[in-house]
Amino acid sequence: MKLRTYIIKRLLLLIPVLIGVSIFVFTLTRIGGNPAAAYINPDKMSDEAIRAVEERFHLHDPIYVQYWYWISGILQGDWGWSRVAAAPVTTAIATFFPATFELTLVSMGIAVLIGIWAGTLSAVKKDKPVDHVTRLIALSGVSLPIFWLALMLQYALSFKLDLLPMVGRTDEVLELTHPFTKYTGFYTIDTLLSGNWIMFVDVVSHLILPSVCLAFGSIAIITRMMRSSMLEVLDMDYVRTARSKGLSEKKVIKKHARKNAMIPTVTVIGLSFGGLLGGAVLTESIFAWPGLGTWSTQSIVMGDSWSIMGFVLIIAVIYVLANLVVDLLYAYLDPRVRLG
Repeated sequence: MKLRTYIIKRLLLLIPVLIGVSIFVFTLTRIGGNPAAAYINPDKMSDEAIRAVEERFHLHDPIYVQYWYWISGILQGDWGWSRVAAAPVTTAIATFFPATFELTLVSMGIAVLIGIWAGTLSAVKKDKPVDHVTRLIALSGVSLPIFWLALMLQYALSFKLDLLPMVGRTDEVLELTHPFTKYTGFYTIDTLLSGNWIMFVDVVSHLILPSVCLAFGSIAIITRMMRSSMLEVLDMDYVRTARSKGLSEKKVIKKHARKNAMIPTVTVIGLSFGGLLGGAVLTESIFAWPGLGTWSTQSIVMGDSWSIMGFVLIIAVIYVLANLVVDLLYAYLDPRVRLG
């Protein structure tokens, strides 16, 4: 099967998945209460205004009719109104998404670089002190609550040592004196495009704590998977053959073992990326990061069902696309894998 045909096929399969997610989320928001309650203030609104809101949400229609109106609006670009952002849901997503995606990309980059390196080193140095230390760190990574780690990092590196900013995406006072144009919403890119090196350093310094905190759990998972895969690969016949030919251990690891060990690790990386993107809620809340996680948290507190459904849908789309990328990487890493 050609790559283009495979991609089209997977994108078409995305449709029933998203329909299923949308039905599930829509039903939960309706069971959970009146979706228009967050927009109605009986003390300040007239009966006519309240009825208008109820008609807007089609609350007097059966739930399947309500769903039809909502999904029709989604297809037409009308995702509803976000009370938290005081703007359409699509505008809110466009506003908050770059901050979350930038944080996730940096976190994933840290997790992949450290996880693959640590897992490879641990496997090569099996049962040696460095292997025990690596496994201990990996175990702590999957055991420590993310909110505790975030608070400890803030206390140690921000409050006590004053090395890094505690919260926020930029220093707002510094940004007033050194403004930059927000071309893309990704501040690291925008500051570089603006040639504003002072704000670039400030943006990077604000990224360090939340990205390290968010990456820590993924580092542990990737390290453990990479170690397990490497140990399995290093025991295979073709690796022994490569060694018997006189290749250096470095070449054996780099050119023969690591690439094949990456195949199962890629799956973990893909799932971790989706998990980081959707699981940044706690991290963003603790570090006051103005992204989708903070927006969704405020939406849940205020009962803003339109924002909640929009958040879940956008995360579902990205999660499925991440899995598509993983499948494509499979074919690249292992030519024996056929896209079908």
